[in-house]
Amino acid sequence: MKERNVSSESKQYMWVYRTGKHSDRQIVIYDYNKLTKVTHCNCWAHVRRNFHEAIVVNSEDSIARVARDYCDKLFEIEAKLDSLTTEERFNKRLMQEKPVFEAFWSWAEKVAPTVLPKTQLGKAFEYAFKRREYLGNYFKNGDCAISNNAAENAIRPFTVGRKNWLFSDTPNGAKASTDIYSIVETAKANGLDVFKYFELLLTVLPSMEFLTNPDIIEELLPWNEATQKICKLP
Repeated sequence: MKERNVSSESKQYMWVYRTGKHSDRQIVIYDYNKLTKVTHCNCWAHVRRNFHEAIVVNSEDSIARVARDYCDKLFEIEAKLDSLTTEERFNKRLMQEKPVFEAFWSWAEKVAPTVLPKTQLGKAFEYAFKRREYLGNYFKNGDCAISNNAAENAIRPFTVGRKNWLFSDTPNGAKASTDIYSIVETAKANGLDVFKYFELLLTVLPSMEFLTNPDIIEELLPWNEATQKICKLP
């Protein structure tokens, strides 16, 4: 397939998509082209961090402290819902977290206009308000996460290795990178020994007629019981 005309010096982006920690099947997908049909769930950990940094700059700033306390309350409630089912977590969030969420925005609308915009606190409010639409999307599904820490952890191996890549200066090279990293990080997220998993794939795949029967690939996916038995980390 002919590659599109992209200079190796041009600025390109790699995207990562990850299931939430509550999902039965942990999936990490890297993509060279941005997906369009996704629901964005912005991260409350980032919102909290910005208000916390405003406190560090000015320890007497009670507004920043109140904002951080709202964030802490959301995380406190969320921690108690970890062991629940998806449906139970969905309902409990609406009952327990949604009132805190709405109280935060009601309070923020009143106090944010009194804050100088170029201060650390002003920037924290600006960050939060710009993402307001997406910060509430985790209420739509019990498996959605309140923070994107898991996704950030999946990004880290990619960013550490990127300076060493000599083969990713073309779209095809970048696509090859996304495929390998998706397999590696998904295997790790499901508790597999990556070396054993690749050994299994390279041993079994050549004899499988997956091109004519794609469903049989299910037998080799990281969460498959047989795969877990062969490749699970001790």
